[in-house]
Amino acid sequence: MLDVILFQPEIPPNTGNIIRLCANTGAKLHLVKPLGFILEDKQLLRAGLDYHEFASIMIHESWRECTGHLQGHRFFAVSTKGKQRYDLTAYANGDAFIFGAESRGLPAEILESFPEQRRIRVPMVAGSRSLNLSNTVAVVIYEAWRQTGFMKGT
Repeated sequence: MLDVILFQPEIPPNTGNIIRLCANTGAKLHLVKPLGFILEDKQLLRAGLDYHEFASIMIHESWRECTGHLQGHRFFAVSTKGKQRYDLTAYANGDAFIFGAESRGLPAEILESFPEQRRIRVPMVAGSRSLNLSNTVAVVIYEAWRQTGFMKGT
């Protein structure tokens, strides 16, 4: 199992898409408050379709609570400021990936708490700002899932 952590997500359709991704890959989804929407948001439900019942979703009041719950897991911060390319890292079952809010990414204090080799990024052409959050989560989780042998996949 892999864990996806969204730190203070803001856009309901992105979270809905990520719920669907997690349901289809077996990843667990962790949402760290405050959220920029309510979980019954129509856009969130539309993007997640009927996958909510198949996804494992936990809501945490704080980053500290989330890390306490996932104690013992290996964490990776995914950021445009990451030094290590996501595809050059070896992943293992139980790894957890944290993604920042759409408008601002991860706070500096959280990002800097990770060792440099655990600050990963998805490459882009020069001058690009960022990828869509749900696309980035998909790219990273599918690579980690591939490396772990598509556990429980078909």
